[in-house]
Amino acid sequence: MSEIMVGILGFLCIIAIVVTLFKSITLPSIAFILFPSILGLILVIGGYYTFDNLAALIKAGFSSTGPTAALFVFSVLYFGIMTDAGMFDVIIGKLMGLVGDNVIGVCVMTAVIALIGHLDGGGASTFCIVVPSMLPVYKKMHMRPTTLLRIAVLAMGVLNLMPWAGPTMRAASVLGMEAGKLWNTLLPIQVFGVILALAHAVLAGVQEKARGAGLAGKLAREEGDVAADEEVQAAETNDLARPKLFAFNLLLTIAVIAMLIWDVFPSYVPFMCGVVIALLVNYPGSKMQKKIINLHAGPALTMCSTLMAAAVLMGILVKTVTVNDVAIPSVVSCMSAIIKMVLPAALGKHLPLVIGILSVPLALAFDTDSYFYGMLPVMIGIGEGFGVAALPIAIAMVVCRNCATFISPMVPATLLGVGLADVDIKDHIKASFFYVWGFSILCLIFAVMIGLMPF
Repeated sequence: MSEIMVGILGFLCIIAIVVTLFKSITLPSIAFILFPSILGLILVIGGYYTFDNLAALIKAGFSSTGPTAALFVFSVLYFGIMTDAGMFDVIIGKLMGLVGDNVIGVCVMTAVIALIGHLDGGGASTFCIVVPSMLPVYKKMHMRPTTLLRIAVLAMGVLNLMPWAGPTMRAASVLGMEAGKLWNTLLPIQVFGVILALAHAVLAGVQEKARGAGLAGKLAREEGDVAADEEVQAAETNDLARPKLFAFNLLLTIAVIAMLIWDVFPSYVPFMCGVVIALLVNYPGSKMQKKIINLHAGPALTMCSTLMAAAVLMGILVKTVTVNDVAIPSVVSCMSAIIKMVLPAALGKHLPLVIGILSVPLALAFDTDSYFYGMLPVMIGIGEGFGVAALPIAIAMVVCRNCATFISPMVPATLLGVGLADVDIKDHIKASFFYVWGFSILCLIFAVMIGLMPF
C-alpha cells in the first residue's frame, strides 16, 4: 500500500470521526476506537503494517493519554470532595460579591484566571484550575459552560506561546534556535493576543447578558429543568458540608496548585496526594470515604474511557513503529505529504499566510508533535523552493496553531477540559471553532502589519 493511499485513508478516518461526533451518532469513546481500528485493519490487510506493528502503535498511544487519564480521575475526585465540603460555596459567595450581577465581569475574570493559570504552560493543570473554580459561578448566573471553555481556551492559546510551552519549544528545535529567542520574536503577537482574549471575554459577556444571564436571568434550559435537579442535589449533599474546615481545604487546594506549578512531579501526583489528605480530614472512616468516591465515580469513569479510547486514535494515526531500524512513516506523516503535493504552486510564495489560515482546521486532525515535527519541516522544505524563509512559516504555525490547541480532540488536555465542564466535545468545538479561527486570523494580520510575516 502506498503512502499516498495511507494518507487518504487517514483523512477519511478523521472526517468520519468528526461527522459522527457532530451528528451525535455515537459517543466520542466509541468513535475514537471504531474508526481508527477499521483504519488499522485496512492497513494490515494492505500490507502497510503487521498486527504486531498495530499492537505496538496502540501501546504507544496509551503512553501519551495514560497520565492525562490518571490526572482526570484524581482531579475530578479532588474537586468533587472540595465541592461537597462547601469550599467553593464560600469562594463563589466572595466572587459574586465582587462582580455582583455583572456577567461581563465574570467572563473577564475567567480570562484573567486562565491567563494566570497557564503561565506554567500546562493545559491540563490550567483546566483543573479554571473550570472547577468558575463553573459553579456560571451555573448560578445561568451562563453556558461552553462560553466558559471558549474564553479559557483562547486565553490559554495566547499564553501557550511562552518559551517553556510545548509548541514554541518544538518549533524552536526544528528551526535550530533557542526557544527564548523565538519567543522574543513572538512577544508582540502575544501581547496583542492577550488584549484580544480580554476583548473576546467582554464580547462573550455581552452575548451571555443578551441571552438573559445574570442572577435574575431566566434562560430556557436545553436539557430540561436543571434548576430542580440542582435543588435535589443540594439537599442530598448538604450534610456533607464542612464549613469549619474551609481554611484547611483552601490551604490544601493552594498547595495542590502550587505543586502543579512547581512541575517536579507528574501532574496527577498532586491530586492523588490531595485526594488522600482531603478524604482523611473531611470524611474519616472507610464507609463515608466510599460514599464520596461513589458520588463522583460516574463522571470520572465516563471521561477516563474517552481518554483511553483516544489512545487508540493517537496510536494508530500519530505514532511511529520501527522495523529493522527503519521507521515506517506514520499515518499523519503520510497526510502531511499529501498536503505538500496538492498545495498549488501559485500559493508557494504566500506559504506562511496559507498555512496560518489553515492551521485551525488542521489542528483538529494533527496532534502537537505531528504538527510541529511532521508538518513544519515539510512546510519549511516547500518554502525553500519558493524562496520563503523558515522563520515566518514557523511563526504562522506556532501562533495560529496555538489558538486552536485546546479545541482539538487530538490534545488530551482538551478532553480533560470538556470532561470537567461536563460538555460534549462536539458542543465545545461547535461553540468555539469559528471564534478561534477568527482569533487566529486576526493574530496573523497583526503579524503582517508589524512586519513579522511577508504578504
